[in-house]
Amino acid sequence: MAEYLKRGRDAALRAEDAARVRATVEEILADIEKRGDAAVRELSTKFDGWDRGDYRLTEEEIRSCLGQLSKRDIDDIKFAQEQVHNFAGHQRESMHDVEVETLPGVVLGHKNLPVNSAGCYVPGGKYPLLASAHMSVITAKVAGVSRIVTCAPPYKGGPAPAIVAAQHLAGADEIYCLGGIQAVGAMAIGTASIAPVDMLVGPGNAFVAEAKRQLFGRVGIDLFAGPTETLVIADDTVDGELCATDLLGQAEHGPNSPAILLTTSHKLAQDTMSEIGRLLRILPTADVASKAWEEYGEVIVCESDQEMVAEADRIASEHVQVMTRDPDYFLNRMTNYGALFLGPRTNVAYGDKVIGTNHTLPTLKAARYTGGLWVGKFMKTVTFQRVTTDAASAMIGGYCSRLCMLEGFVGHAEQANVRVRRYGGRNVPYGEAAE
Repeated sequence: MAEYLKRGRDAALRAEDAARVRATVEEILADIEKRGDAAVRELSTKFDGWDRGDYRLTEEEIRSCLGQLSKRDIDDIKFAQEQVHNFAGHQRESMHDVEVETLPGVVLGHKNLPVNSAGCYVPGGKYPLLASAHMSVITAKVAGVSRIVTCAPPYKGGPAPAIVAAQHLAGADEIYCLGGIQAVGAMAIGTASIAPVDMLVGPGNAFVAEAKRQLFGRVGIDLFAGPTETLVIADDTVDGELCATDLLGQAEHGPNSPAILLTTSHKLAQDTMSEIGRLLRILPTADVASKAWEEYGEVIVCESDQEMVAEADRIASEHVQVMTRDPDYFLNRMTNYGALFLGPRTNVAYGDKVIGTNHTLPTLKAARYTGGLWVGKFMKTVTFQRVTTDAASAMIGGYCSRLCMLEGFVGHAEQANVRVRRYGGRNVPYGEAAE
């Protein structure tokens, strides 16, 4: 049976936090709906200290941001974007349209069509998280989305040069320096100055995530997202320093980011906790990471790899770092995760920033029913049908007529009967099922 050496914050307290966020977001979205740009401007001024006549960046401002970065910075951004584009391209190639004759004279098919417009949120109020621009904009571009809007909050009093560069180089059509609920609300609802989009994607803080949840239905979204989560699965083939580093490397995302160690080794568990204590004394982001570890960190010791698989699937973490003798054991057996990082040579930061897989991933146990952002999220799989012969229409019509009458849908049945009469030469009285 799994043994907890450390537990995180009580679930009831987490629910209280979520309820407060939910009420705040609902009120703000209603205000944006009612007052449009005026509400957006007030919110931006209140929360970000950022007020201007038009939040869309001009070409001159974009060039200025690019000019503030070194050639190495630009080259590094381009390298990361190339990796994301390459993998997204392979994903798109895996999606095939279908057209098949399922019965003589009956042709069915589906097409994969991109959404027409997407709004990409790039978080950056505390850290300029330019990687989120690669993940959303490039993936949408590869999918074929024709209008891509990006929003990122101001950083240190103005547009973050690295984020703007990443948005521009990725191919965004409209770039806005706007953050928080007001950004996603404006993109989804639309204002006089920002045309609405069909879909919202990208990570954000609790308020952004809740805004996307409440806007779902009015627009599509990539997934319901909460704080960054990481799960390290390890045995005695690795040491406490590696595990502690991988846990704290994600805990620095925010004070409510869960970081969990799952292991079969009591010694590794104790060594990791000791190493976390040491690293928190020297980590520059320890003020955030220490709170996350204190309130949301967990250490679980299991009896076997099989039990670790069961626990990992129960946790359904966003990121799962596997450092065991046989990482493929977990690849072949786990079913609930956002992304797996197999072996000690890789890590979550690689996936977050540069390796090519998408870093917008399911949290809050959503990995039980969805994967992360990928080309397919921007696609609609739509179906079509074609009946090419009289005989096929009459044959299908007979079955359809009888099944409709079985349900009591006489009008539906008549849609079939009229074709049985025309194409099959059979007399079917109105309101009766075809024989």
